Amino acid sequence: MIELGTGAVDEIALLAAHCDDIAIGTGGTLLTLATRHPGLRVRALVLTGGGTQREAEERAALSALCPGAEVTVDILEFPDGRTPAHWDEVKGALASFRRQSAAAVVFAPQRHDAHQDHRLLATLAPTEFRDHLILGYEIIKWETDTPTPTVFQPLRDDIATSKADLICAHYPSQRQHDWFDHETFLALARVRGVQCRHRYAEAFVLEKATISIGAGQ
Repeated sequence: MIELGTGAVDEIALLAAHCDDIAIGTGGTLLTLATRHPGLRVRALVLTGGGTQREAEERAALSALCPGAEVTVDILEFPDGRTPAHWDEVKGALASFRRQSAAAVVFAPQRHDAHQDHRLLATLAPTEFRDHLILGYEIIKWETDTPTPTVFQPLRDDIATSKADLICAHYPSQRQHDWFDHETFLALARVRGVQCRHRYAEAFVLEKATISIGAGQ
């Protein structure tokens, strides 16, 4: 499999509709980046959960998933499941967040996610982050909306396990869901690993990018 690199990454932006989306979709990649780049700047915007137990869970989880990084998290109070009805306000919040960001790489939901809140954010992300590498992450859940990914981030065995451990430890409010367990998160990582000839991986949907073929030869 051909490997493409981004070069040095000093800052990343994380976009999510709900607390735990980022951890589920890209927690292993965050652990990998934080290990590779001490002092990495991480800026996260979450649309829902502000002022609830979920806000505290999210802040603790992202801190644990980004050890040694400079982490800034904004958690807003839009109603869960109703963000499309607040299109203009969400667009404004995203625009404000983008103006404060120096990130070249953006992680966001993928456009074909079955959840309406996720789809809204996936649709709006490229309207604000126009000159960025946007990687659409997948969120395993009840709906059968698992995408056909195009980009894979291999994960070391210990990182894949740590991701699953940290998600289960930091989101007690979600344990009532029958799919929310250690086995689920490792299972998807194993499948994505098979698809890129590694043991574990996270996968992303890439809509658009430019490459410089043969550069540096």
